[in-house]
Amino acid sequence: MRHRLRLAAFAFAVLIAPAGVALAVPLLPPLTPGPGDGILPGNDDSSSAAIPLAAAFPGGLSFFGGPYTSMFVNTNGNITFRGPLSTFTPNPFPVATQPMIAPYWADVDTRGGGAPANNSIFWHLAPGRMQITWHNVGYYNIRDDLKMDFQLVVTNALDCGSGDFDAEFRYNRCEWETGGASGGTGGFGGTQAQAGFDAGNSRDFVEIPGSRAPGIAALLCTTSNVGEPGIWRFSVRGGGVVCPGTGTPCAADGVGACGIGVTQCVGAGIVCAPIGVPSMERCDNIDNDCNGAIDDGSGLCTGFDICVTGACVPPCFEGGCGDGYTCAASGACVETACIDVPCPAGERCSGGICVGACAGVVCPHSQQCIAGRCADLCDILMCPSGEICVDGACVPRCPCRTCPSGDTCLADGSCESPGCDIRSCDPGTYCEGGACLDSCAGAVCPAGQTCALGECSAIPEVDAGVPMPRDGGGVIIPPDEDGGGAGLDFGVDGGRREARPRAASGCGCSVPREQSNTPWLFAALGLFGLMVWRRRGRR
Repeated sequence: MRHRLRLAAFAFAVLIAPAGVALAVPLLPPLTPGPGDGILPGNDDSSSAAIPLAAAFPGGLSFFGGPYTSMFVNTNGNITFRGPLSTFTPNPFPVATQPMIAPYWADVDTRGGGAPANNSIFWHLAPGRMQITWHNVGYYNIRDDLKMDFQLVVTNALDCGSGDFDAEFRYNRCEWETGGASGGTGGFGGTQAQAGFDAGNSRDFVEIPGSRAPGIAALLCTTSNVGEPGIWRFSVRGGGVVCPGTGTPCAADGVGACGIGVTQCVGAGIVCAPIGVPSMERCDNIDNDCNGAIDDGSGLCTGFDICVTGACVPPCFEGGCGDGYTCAASGACVETACIDVPCPAGERCSGGICVGACAGVVCPHSQQCIAGRCADLCDILMCPSGEICVDGACVPRCPCRTCPSGDTCLADGSCESPGCDIRSCDPGTYCEGGACLDSCAGAVCPAGQTCALGECSAIPEVDAGVPMPRDGGGVIIPPDEDGGGAGLDFGVDGGRREARPRAASGCGCSVPREQSNTPWLFAALGLFGLMVWRRRGRR
């Protein structure tokens, strides 16, 4: 069975930039070879001799086999472990014979000269560290009008198992994609470059999305798997490439909220683990109850407000709308800036732009907002061997991961705050620095929810199902002594609005407070009349 890890499963924010992207991130020094560094002279399709790794990694590197105690640096943007590789057109992963790490496998040609500032390929080894730099290299056939400037940085994984390492691809200048002998013209077209890892067993590989497709050069300089454009980081543990991140939103089976998932590693592949379950429908432009309809049903908003494209807004009556609002055809007061601004499902318009369901949401401690819901992703994710889930992401266990200053590394690979080993905290709190803190402190739950005992959940219903209002932090505001205070509507963004009377059940009007005792008076008179009638009957 073929196992492969495709990074395309991740929801990266891919920004396709035009050709000529430059200076994405700086390369790490040294940028010119020094004493003891290895150099590939100007060439086309050449490789280094076997390079011993003992100076950097005395135990070698484990990479789908090994440990390997030597490597080969190849002109065409990769390193290999079983022998040199002169292939200039990248074959699609997986490749049968060569374990390979390829920051940019393409037809590099450095015969244009100008080293060390241009067309320079060299490697630098230090204890626990190795850098291979392709500095401002051109493409075949001796084309020097466009440049690629990139590095592969390999570092020892601290005190982890022998042979484990971390690999980083750094891209500073990304201007061409294809050599002339690979079907390209002027650096583009044909068979484009490929980036990633290949086990050399025709089965296991990791491929950066966009490889061997138009736009790969710009993509590498403008995107990332760690949030810093131009940098891609990976961990190799036990000889295999570990998923570079988990907890990224993805599309699972199901409709509406039930189709929301997060990425996680399972074996050698990535799957989309569903996290959405049916819940009470809310006004948030999401199908919360998973029935195929968005914002359907009654009681989504308080007072007289109606739900329009994910926001509770006042209807148009008696004097129109306030400043900044327009009476729309839907019969609701809508932000003027949002008129004719359609938003996709899961987003709503605010200030003329579409914002996500998590905009403005601050989840309780140790939880993350996914598609308008706060959840502890560590209850869902299954981390690979050697990793542990922290704040919704799989990270290396300590001591492979350095704990914050003062924290203690526990036997399970987690980091513990000072004093928390002897502290027991109540539900809804967590320990930090020896003190129990409220998990809801500072939380701003999604619209229609409040934080209690460390969880964002639906506001308790009172008064025939009308939710009690909240302040901006999700705190329920109870009625005051004379019954007031429970009619305030704070809207979907937590911003306070003018109080409006609530409609009585089954009626589109409301009863003024000074008349609120009238029904009791009529009831008393009716009871008195009944008693008089019954007495007369006995006579």
